[in-house]
Amino acid sequence: MSPVPDRIEKKVLLRAPLAKVWLAVSDARQFGTWFGVEFDGPFVAGARMKGRIVPTKVDPEVAASQEPYTGKPFDFMIDRIEPQRLFSFRWHPFAVDPNVDYSSEVPTLVTFELEEVEGGTHLTITESGFDKIPLERRAKAFTMNEGGWSAQAKLIEKYVTHGA
Repeated sequence: MSPVPDRIEKKVLLRAPLAKVWLAVSDARQFGTWFGVEFDGPFVAGARMKGRIVPTKVDPEVAASQEPYTGKPFDFMIDRIEPQRLFSFRWHPFAVDPNVDYSSEVPTLVTFELEEVEGGTHLTITESGFDKIPLERRAKAFTMNEGGWSAQAKLIEKYVTHGA
C-alpha cells in the first residue's frame, strides 16, 4: 500500500476578474455562500473563525449532500490574507465525529492563491500537512478532502461566473 500524500492541489481557471474571485475567497459571507458555511464575523488574519455548516447556495446537488451536516460547527484559524493574491487558513480536515476531540491534532494548511491571467483568474487551492494527521484517520481525511476540494473548485467556479 502506498503512503498517503502530504498535499492536495487543485488548479482552476476562473473566467472572472481577479477582484471578483478575491472577494469570493476572502469575504466571509461570499466564501460561506459557495462553500456552505455561515460565519460569525469577517475574515481577519490571525482570527479564529466560528461558523456553522449550511448548504451551499450555488448547486442544489451539492447542497443536498451537505444537508445532513447543517448546523454542525465549522471552525478554522485565518493564517494569512494578502489582498488580491493569497488567502490561507488552518483547520482539522474531515473533523466530523462529534465524539472526537481534534484539538490536539496539528491542523492542515489550506491556501488559495490567485493569479490574474488572460481571460480570467487562475486559482490554486492547496491543502498540506496530512503527514501530521494521526495515522488512524489520515487516509480517510485525505480521501474525503481530495474529493471535497474538487467539488469546492466547481462551486467557486459556478459562484464567480453565474452567482448564487
